[in-house]
Amino acid sequence: MHTPLADRIRPGSLDEIVGQKHLVGEGMPLKNIIESGELPNMIFYGPSGTGKTTLARIIAQKTDRTLRKLNCTTAGTQDIRDVVNDLNSFTAPNGILLYLDEIQYFNKKQQQTLLEYIEDGSITLIASTTENPYFYVYSAILSRSSVFEFKYVTPQDVEEAVNRGFNILAEEKSENFEIEEGVSRHIAAACGGDVRKSLNAVELCVLGAKKPLPGEKRIITLESAKSLTQKSAMRYDREGDEHYDILSAFQKSMRGSDPDAAIHYLGRLLEAGDMTSAIRRLLVCAAEDVGLAYPMILPIVKAATDIALQVGMPEARLPLADAVILVCNSPKSNTAHDAINAALDDLKKGKSGPIPRQLQNKHFDGDDAEVKGQFYLYPHDYPNRWVEQQYLPDVLKNKKYYVYGDNKQEQAAKEYWAKIKGNK
Repeated sequence: MHTPLADRIRPGSLDEIVGQKHLVGEGMPLKNIIESGELPNMIFYGPSGTGKTTLARIIAQKTDRTLRKLNCTTAGTQDIRDVVNDLNSFTAPNGILLYLDEIQYFNKKQQQTLLEYIEDGSITLIASTTENPYFYVYSAILSRSSVFEFKYVTPQDVEEAVNRGFNILAEEKSENFEIEEGVSRHIAAACGGDVRKSLNAVELCVLGAKKPLPGEKRIITLESAKSLTQKSAMRYDREGDEHYDILSAFQKSMRGSDPDAAIHYLGRLLEAGDMTSAIRRLLVCAAEDVGLAYPMILPIVKAATDIALQVGMPEARLPLADAVILVCNSPKSNTAHDAINAALDDLKKGKSGPIPRQLQNKHFDGDDAEVKGQFYLYPHDYPNRWVEQQYLPDVLKNKKYYVYGDNKQEQAAKEYWAKIKGNK
């Protein structure tokens, strides 16, 4: 059975781990903890391919513990019980280090089964997750564990692993490789900080190269590397943290009037095939962050998104890019956003009250009405189409929800109504 290159050359010591120097670098707390031999329960949180499983293996080896690994996508409560049955046996004389991969897939009840074993020290737990553990890991487990965050590996660090992978494959095949300039650098950059993915790309490049004749070199071309790593830098899971991080960055870049960043994140969404989420955030941003500073932004952006949906990809990128840049370059106002939020907040507090009589949809008065009459003043019957009357319920009579923004559009409206209402 073929073992992937990434598994064949897993680091055997802390010094060989690619990246994560903030965790296992010289003098770092986690490295000191591991070398002390007294392990707490730990949660490793971070992207895939950044060394979480590898570090668990090294920890088990350095502390002379038996490593048991379960993947929570397929494991269940019985698998945990089977691990516990090995306790104090000749197979685990120094205790068990249980590595639970993707713990977010265990429900609360399954996670609760671990408590009695980690509380009495029968099992030392290392749980890994690609999702935020404070959302997905049961609080009782969290309170008994230390969380360590793994970060994306830099292309410079990944390039070292890529070169090492090529060297090992050359030794295994007893061949000499001729690697074109830029191949290692491209693979390192294209694989998005995922060491495992980069080593898989190395192996594909070698397998995809023409087998050399005796005495010749196997040629690894940059063109081949680009072909085999296309789109591989994309980290995207529509149900995971990365999805919401990209959407958040997309909207915040538009709100912050940075067209370069906004276009970058639009590209990531489109490359991941998530045009729907891009359109939704674009429409929201037009209303929430541009709003009344440029009211025509709404029909313009709506038209652009309709065109995108009608023509589909790849042409959809063009009207969407137009709309994103327009939103970035437009003046900003969130006064409508603040106004509706303030109104909703009052409603949640029970502040509403009866609608004023003159606004009610009544054209006759019952016998119980002490004063007869609709009393509604029709604004179009008055100069400048305005007349003073009460519109809010009595309990909110003098409440102000909307405050004019300092942009040209809203200031013009403020000046106009100040003149009409005589409160300039």
